[in-house]
Amino acid sequence: MMNFVLGTIAGAMMAAIATIAAVRNPDVQVRLGLVRPEVPVVAVRRPDPVCPPAPSVLAGAPVGHPDLLFAKRRFWSVAPK
Repeated sequence: MMNFVLGTIAGAMMAAIATIAAVRNPDVQVRLGLVRPEVPVVAVRRPDPVCPPAPSVLAGAPVGHPDLLFAKRRFWSVAPK
């Protein structure tokens, strides 16, 4: 008899927790009529992105040199001199 009572209490607690978790879901709230459905807001046109102007000093300068990747200083910077 004690197992039946404990099982009933445990089942009721699980059902209560599942119900509370389900009602906290916005989709379930709308289906149950607890809240009004939100009207989706649609943007008519996206604004054009604003890009910063390119600096004129670096416009014609090269971006690096071929030895930049395999420079000895880069790999052996902690070696004693």
